Amino acid sequence: MMNLLYNLTLSVAAIFLIPFFLGKIVFAGKYRRSAGPKFGLIPDRVFGAMKGSPRIWIHAVSVGEVTAAAPIISALKESCPEACIVLSTSTETGEEMARRLTAGAASHIYYPLDIPCVVRRVIDRVRPDIFVPVETEIWPNFIHTCRERGIPVVMVNGRISPRSFRRYRQTGFFWKGVMDMVDAAGVISAIDASRLEALGVEPSKIHVMGNAKHDSLAARADDALREEMEAMLDIDPDTPVFVAGSTHQGEEETVLKVYAGLLERYPSMLLIIVPRHPERGDAVFSAARAAGFSDCVSLRDIRNGERRAGRRIVIVDLIGELFRVYSLATVVFCGGSLVPRGGQNILEPAAWGTVVLYGPSMEDFRDERERLETAGGGITVRDGAEMLETILALMEDPEGRRSRGEAGRDIVASNRGAAGRYAGMIQNHLK
Repeated sequence: MMNLLYNLTLSVAAIFLIPFFLGKIVFAGKYRRSAGPKFGLIPDRVFGAMKGSPRIWIHAVSVGEVTAAAPIISALKESCPEACIVLSTSTETGEEMARRLTAGAASHIYYPLDIPCVVRRVIDRVRPDIFVPVETEIWPNFIHTCRERGIPVVMVNGRISPRSFRRYRQTGFFWKGVMDMVDAAGVISAIDASRLEALGVEPSKIHVMGNAKHDSLAARADDALREEMEAMLDIDPDTPVFVAGSTHQGEEETVLKVYAGLLERYPSMLLIIVPRHPERGDAVFSAARAAGFSDCVSLRDIRNGERRAGRRIVIVDLIGELFRVYSLATVVFCGGSLVPRGGQNILEPAAWGTVVLYGPSMEDFRDERERLETAGGGITVRDGAEMLETILALMEDPEGRRSRGEAGRDIVASNRGAAGRYAGMIQNHLK
């Protein structure tokens, strides 16, 4: 009955959503690469590349999940080199990142829309021995079809944010039946475990294994990346750089005011703003001009051959560049936290040994916040005035700033090993 109700709701929603997405495809050019494959229109050559056994289908929704999947895939290929790993994503930006980070995957595909006939077609063509969703990506028709086909479902790097948990709880009567079909769930923390149990997963199926992103971040923080970015942006290693990463609407204006205050004391300082959604690049340019800064350049233009030529502000309007940009930072503000968005991943800048500032809204990253603050590598700021005061204090104490940053980097490095544990759990559930 619940499945029937779900599909009826899905059909009604499609009446309104299909015209919306068609408009996006025709007029904005979005979803053109992914629309067909999401309806199961995948070329035969993609399935022809799926060679080897066992066949492990890993699903990572977008960029963040791909970052977690990458070290798990590496661990699987190391322990089971003959395996055929199929990696699916839901977004085009996620697919781009997947191709860059997951050389161990035999095939990259788009995850099908949760329409019964589409799901059955794609699953029957991939023929996985196991399905592995990264974090908490559960689609009822897909999971139900896996159960019908006898395909184990093993969740890895599971996490449930407070907002997602509230939404799940509101329809808990429906999700319990779906969660019952998950064979095992590896989660990041004890909090995630308790939330998953409350949603209907049997406690015996839940295992706290840590965050695989720690493995990915520690491995990727390479000095060569920093040197490449310094050369691209024509930045001297001694130049102070303030990076505002994953910013949301309403935060850039605060960052620009803080930067104006920093320039009074450090006139050579550069500002790099990385909006959470790159398509907001034009809006960030407008905010900079309104704040009195006309000397801005976009990373897209620099990659297309334009030089920074001494301009003070770089706006990153490309996906997948944030981690590399963090390598340049003297100090970082991590967005989604001065506005009520729950925060963003503060471990990315910490992996580079940089002190991280963030606002009070960090509900989605409470564990990471606690660990960084305990070590001294993370600092909460309530507003722009406190941000400016904190950054000035850090700039005036380079040795203290360095030791704080190193403590944060040690937190990231000390939590490595989760990827191997997840790989072992996946192998244990293969037939």
